[in-house]
Amino acid sequence: MTPLPDCYCPADGTRVPAGTLAWCCPLCRGPLDLDFAPTPAPLKSLTGRVNSLWRYAETLPLASPTTTLGEGRTPLVELRDGISAKLDFLMPTLSFKDRGAVLLAELALRLAPEQVIADSSGNAGTAIAAYCARARLPCTVYVPEGTSVKKLEQIQAHGAHVNLVEGDRAATAAAAREAADAPGTFYASHVHNPYFLHGTKTYVHELWEDMGGRLPDVIVVPVGNGTLLLGAALAVAELHSAGLIDRRPALYAVQAAAVAPLAHAWAEGAADLTGTAPLPASPTLAEGIAIPDPPRARQILRAVRESGGTFLTVTEDQIRHAQLDLASQGLYVESTGVACWAAVREGALGARTAVVPLCGAGLKTGLAPASPA
Repeated sequence: MTPLPDCYCPADGTRVPAGTLAWCCPLCRGPLDLDFAPTPAPLKSLTGRVNSLWRYAETLPLASPTTTLGEGRTPLVELRDGISAKLDFLMPTLSFKDRGAVLLAELALRLAPEQVIADSSGNAGTAIAAYCARARLPCTVYVPEGTSVKKLEQIQAHGAHVNLVEGDRAATAAAAREAADAPGTFYASHVHNPYFLHGTKTYVHELWEDMGGRLPDVIVVPVGNGTLLLGAALAVAELHSAGLIDRRPALYAVQAAAVAPLAHAWAEGAADLTGTAPLPASPTLAEGIAIPDPPRARQILRAVRESGGTFLTVTEDQIRHAQLDLASQGLYVESTGVACWAAVREGALGARTAVVPLCGAGLKTGLAPASPA
């Protein structure tokens, strides 16, 4: 079995040896990164490989998966000239979170914990529950009150225990982190555990392959905790370092205007959320990206800045209209998953080519309610 790479803290450089259940930096309690710099395989060598994200084996920190459900390789369809959508809601659990969850489940199998816990606004918890079921690992998912009933049903259907937390997403994360320190616990955090990012990066490796060895001018991603954006940045760096692309696309990060701490920090020119005036959060249809204090904020802001990208925000009415617009094109997507299309459908990108992810199926939340009169 291939040895696991070590982790390190991007904030202070503290190293965490591979093979432990440590889920954060022991000094600052911040998220970890993986000491792993792979070289992707050339385009021609991918022919005939397994039709899942595991076809990019050279770029993944784990090999020989046993929990796979065939995740990845989702379709790319055109929405209008120059802008395409990647249908990541066509995953085993109906969201892009499967890309990272399968890596966490594989890692947990190797570490053999007594229990697995996760926290989520719904989709990540569902994905962790499903892959833990596949791996025969006991799982508890912490979710905030107000989480979609359909998402709760899906988590429980996979045999996971649901711990409903009073309060918002931040309160849910705090409760899970407290439980994560118990002996024998694997914290399947899609925010703190870097293996999740190395799963989400396959989104861009697939784009590169499906576009014939190139990438669009702009990669648009929804940002709450930033797991898809940071995974995209990893993949772009890998492809560029290997000489497989000659330019890096701009990363455009989308937040709901109701909960937009990163867009606010970006507008102020800040490198982190620390020192920026906190904004009051309002209820939003985009529950999956309603994160008031993302732990990887500094990394997200830096990744967008280094790519030449920017932040965009969308209103609740823009989300409603975008969901109906996609449905009129045959694509039924949950309200969080339409945020990127809401941000660019009216021409924000000009003539540049772009891809937007449709991250979660509409069956998870139903249609957004009409705007109150």
